[in-house]
This record gives sequence, C-alpha cells and structure tokens, in this order.
Amino acid sequence: MTTAPMLGAGVIVPTGDGRVLIGRRTTAGEPPTWSLPGGKVDPGESFEQTAARELAEETGIVLPAGAMRVLALHLDHDLGRPRLTAAVLAPESLAQAYVTEPHACAGWERLPVDALPQPMFYPSALVLGSWLAQLRPELKADTHGYPVTR
Repeated sequence: MTTAPMLGAGVIVPTGDGRVLIGRRTTAGEPPTWSLPGGKVDPGESFEQTAARELAEETGIVLPAGAMRVLALHLDHDLGRPRLTAAVLAPESLAQAYVTEPHACAGWERLPVDALPQPMFYPSALVLGSWLAQLRPELKADTHGYPVTR
C-alpha cells in the first residue's frame, strides 16, 4: 500500500532583533511541542503562497507571498510516510500574532533564537536549522536536507 506524501511549508518570521515567532503547538493526538507557523500545501500553491496563507490563517499576520524566500527542502519519514517541508523565510515583522486556531496552538511568542524552548516540532527544527546553522537539530534516521540556491 502506497501512502501519499505530505507537502508543507514552515515559516520563519524574524523580528530583526534576534527573535523569531514561535507557537505552542497543541494538536490533538500529539505531544505538545513548539512550532513555527506553517502547514500543508493546497492544490495549485507554491511553497511561498502556502507560507503566506498559513501565516495569515494561523496568526493573522499578512505578508506577501512575493516577499517569501525558500531556503531549503527537508524530507523526513518520521510519520511513517514521506513528508516534504519547505523552509520559508518571511520578511521581518513585529505585527501582532493572534491565536486563530485554538485547537492547534495555545499562543504565539517572539523568543530569542539563542534561547528557543524544547521540545520543538521536528519539521520546525529542520526549518530553523536551514536559517541558522546553530539551530540545526540532531537528525532522525531517513531525514534529508536540500538547500535551495538562487
């Protein structure tokens, strides 16, 4: 039986002063973790469009897809099926983040990149590691990273 791969984007929203937007992920059936905004690609979307849409849906922060930049792609099999996550860097923003999906997020915070809480949602850890080398997580088996060059 073939399982369809999951395609998604994780969005890095830096503040310009060494902090990044992180949420307290509380998705039913999963242990609580910390996570970047992001989610699954809808039909017809680019990774940049997915990042802009998911950011707006999850936080109320509206940033243009054209200002988003894909840094890398990460392939993992942590869920027993392929999951491809694009690491997307948004422009700096201090816009207020709101909890718009209380079933999945208990709150948004802007935290220093040198003091991020744990445990981190695995795809978010991979995405953050694409942005800043000091944030690279220990890789699980069958995880592959593909930096994007422009």
